[in-house]
Amino acid sequence: MMSGDFNDDIPVYNKIANYNDLKVEPFDVNKRYTKPHKHNKYLELAYFTKGSGFHYVDEEALAVTPPILFLIHKNQVHHWHIDAIPEGYVIIIKASFLDNVLDKSIQMQLIELKALQKVVIADNDEVINILFKALCLEMKATNINQEVVESCLKALLSKIIAVSNITKDQNNTLEHGFMELLSEDLNNSVDYYANKLNTSAQNLNAVCQKIFDKTASGVITEHLVKEIKRQLLYTSKNISSIAYDLNFKDNSNFTKFFKRHTQLTPLQFRKASK
Repeated sequence: MMSGDFNDDIPVYNKIANYNDLKVEPFDVNKRYTKPHKHNKYLELAYFTKGSGFHYVDEEALAVTPPILFLIHKNQVHHWHIDAIPEGYVIIIKASFLDNVLDKSIQMQLIELKALQKVVIADNDEVINILFKALCLEMKATNINQEVVESCLKALLSKIIAVSNITKDQNNTLEHGFMELLSEDLNNSVDYYANKLNTSAQNLNAVCQKIFDKTASGVITEHLVKEIKRQLLYTSKNISSIAYDLNFKDNSNFTKFFKRHTQLTPLQFRKASK
């Protein structure tokens, strides 16, 4: 069992020098025509206020009819064929962004958007455009304020979710509950979370396979490794304290677990990150 109040000792920094895992900028007019390609990024959002043509995703042709938002998910094959000068914005979110995000509800918002390919925006809706612009301006600042970036992104994602009228089903509820529990009470047991969510371990595994393409145990391990990395990066705790706080049996067990999933010992990871 691995549980505990594991966020208390991590300091919050409002300002960061730059983002390497989040990109926000106006749509590049030079990318009106592209060849089919895949992305290994977590998610790309492309919002158009002007332009016409098509966005091709895995053989499906989606018309560019502004105002419209397209979502390109990891490993999808896509390309652009835009025959009029486009205007709009692009947000690229890498998986590593989720390792460092302060507001964990953003991760749950991104999960909600996983099933969407496009969102048609009402002509009189100015809010989405304003939020894209505000986020773009903050990302150009000399000293980027992380809280401002995350607040704008959270507001934007909330607006997109509301406009898209995503249907809540049993899987959505279960996955959100699972993610919320993982953010509050980290425990290396599928049965622990299944009991908390009033479901079976088998059902929780099935939902995780459908939503995350991995087992429930794999999802738990991913969150645990991320939390260990946060502790190593953002606290001055020694290895023994981190292992103890996360209820590992001993330092050896802790080190073996971390190295199995990162190919580095905790000490090697901390030194390499300095």
